[in-house]
Amino acid sequence: MTCHLLIPAAGSGKRMGADRNKLLLSLLGKPILQWTLEAAIASKAIAWIGVMGQPHDYSEFQKIFKLLNTTKPICLIQGGVTRQASVFNGLQSLPSECDRVLIHDGARCLATPELFDRCDLSLQMMQGFIAAVPVKDTIKVVNGLTIVDTPNRDHLWAAQTPQGFQADLLKNAHLKAVELGWEVTDDAALFEKIGLPVQIVIGEETNLKITTQQDLAIAEFILRQRHTYY
Repeated sequence: MTCHLLIPAAGSGKRMGADRNKLLLSLLGKPILQWTLEAAIASKAIAWIGVMGQPHDYSEFQKIFKLLNTTKPICLIQGGVTRQASVFNGLQSLPSECDRVLIHDGARCLATPELFDRCDLSLQMMQGFIAAVPVKDTIKVVNGLTIVDTPNRDHLWAAQTPQGFQADLLKNAHLKAVELGWEVTDDAALFEKIGLPVQIVIGEETNLKITTQQDLAIAEFILRQRHTYY
């Protein structure tokens, strides 16, 4: 076990119409966050987990942590107003020995332990990567309601998490973002902005992000098809 994992979990459930953090919503009798953590704990590669949340969720998060049968340390970290700010706080809280870090959205609760292990192995040979899958649909660029371009699908990939980075390089990228006021939607974009290479690790088709009530239903179906719960 050599890799450290940060899980942004400081969001809300507004887009789902929920009255609380969506990661606390139930999926087959467990909070969404618990599914995410159980997969990470089952990974052979991950040695330490940091969860970035808001203080009003701490007590519920700690209840989840107590349900997990693990000796791996799980640390609560103050989240930020944005995902980027939460990851920045997480990076400052990494143990001093950390040289490789994975960032994984708490709402991607279907990622498997094998994906985490594969990502860690890849990170031993890369400066930065994202898990991703090739786009299947034809994508249209639209202005208003008018199509203005149809990019070549062969060059399009759908980004997922985990995303992985050499820790010092990602810390420097985040510091640069604070200095210059950059706002991005994922950590790979910061790597790109400072000219560092970001490669692809093949993700999983089932590694969806829970955003809507329909996603919850799909996630329940996928989990019921699996023979092993972590």
